[in-house]
Amino acid sequence: MTTYNALRQVPAAAQYKEGDVLVLCGELFGRGYANGIVDEARKAGMTIIGTTVGRRDGDGTLRSLNGEELAEAEANIGGKIINIPLEAGFDMEPYGPDGRSIADQLKGVKPDDWEKVSFDWNQIEQARQQGVRRFKANLGLVADELARLLPSGANVIFAHTMAGGIPRARIFMPLLNRVFKGQGERFLSSETFWNSGLGKLCKISFDDVTADTFRYLIDATAGLRNKVNARYTAYGYHGCEVLIDGNYAWQSYTPYLQGWAKIRLEEIAEDAWKSGIKATVFNCPEILTNSSALFLGVENSLYMLLAALEKEAPGPAADGIRTACLALLADGITIDNLLTTAHDYLTDPLTVAGRDLSSWPQHNSLPLQELMLNSSANLIAMNKNPKEIVCAVLSQEVFRGVGRLMFDFSWMPDAPVVWLNHDVIAKRLATV
Repeated sequence: MTTYNALRQVPAAAQYKEGDVLVLCGELFGRGYANGIVDEARKAGMTIIGTTVGRRDGDGTLRSLNGEELAEAEANIGGKIINIPLEAGFDMEPYGPDGRSIADQLKGVKPDDWEKVSFDWNQIEQARQQGVRRFKANLGLVADELARLLPSGANVIFAHTMAGGIPRARIFMPLLNRVFKGQGERFLSSETFWNSGLGKLCKISFDDVTADTFRYLIDATAGLRNKVNARYTAYGYHGCEVLIDGNYAWQSYTPYLQGWAKIRLEEIAEDAWKSGIKATVFNCPEILTNSSALFLGVENSLYMLLAALEKEAPGPAADGIRTACLALLADGITIDNLLTTAHDYLTDPLTVAGRDLSSWPQHNSLPLQELMLNSSANLIAMNKNPKEIVCAVLSQEVFRGVGRLMFDFSWMPDAPVVWLNHDVIAKRLATV
């Protein structure tokens, strides 16, 4: 287990400037954590270079972006995209004598038969190795292109933004909806799923996409470190401290099945650090985005950021965020109502029992899941419009604060893994 290392003070402002470069390893979709560091790089006048995961044609063939897709992607990041597919994982990889992928093999599985699914793990490893070879080869081509584009002596941030890895087969979504959002008879134990054949496949895929790609990035750009001053950043999650009854307490969303891959990601950063490579995983607070909608209830602790802002940074910044949130609440609902409901969830004995960092990640239970989901529903119901919610405002503030903290910390990093909790986020937002 990685040593717990919370960033308590706002780091000094980074000295990046025009001519320095931010390289995104992983495509930027929508709004989320990675937008924060992109915004900071843009403000500093840095050059922004992006990559793409590519696209799959109807027959499953992986390809580069077409002209329209490339123009949209470059407009989204405000920089050049190296148009070489960096899709990670192996679920779509044709392998074996019949050339069928794992996703193809799972097409006929019915939801009721999910526990009967079994795999030849030697074949799974064959598919994984084939996917790794493809990814490394394309990443090598990206590194070759970067060698041409990066100015000698430049400060370069390589931002790893790859995560996920749910195999692309229909069987998974109904099962994962039961794992993460199931109540009553629809509840599915995450431990039961995780120990099944499909769960083991997910674990291998999560490790491959979420964690191992960080190692491949560091290795592929080794030659560039002779030319530029390189830093590597990655997005982790390992629970987060929030303000409860006047003190900051670590807590976590449960169940977080990608947690084992996030620990692996931290270990990769630690290994790189021991070799003198400036690589840092930033464990970020919970937010709610389009990509995290599967994890309903993850946002329950996010409301406590309002309390942290009042404690750490009373003044115009906290007042502005509070006012923006209050405007979204239904008539008669106050910020205190939100905080009381979130506090009740976080201090319930079922939730308190899970506040054990050493046993993270933890599996779900029906009572805890029902408490979490019902609390989430009650909190969201306090908004006037379910499509315009307080969580969206707070999530945007979090990735804005996270982006600035990552950006500044990366200038003179002093650790391979840091936690960005609500206290330092609030301090950062007071001066952003």
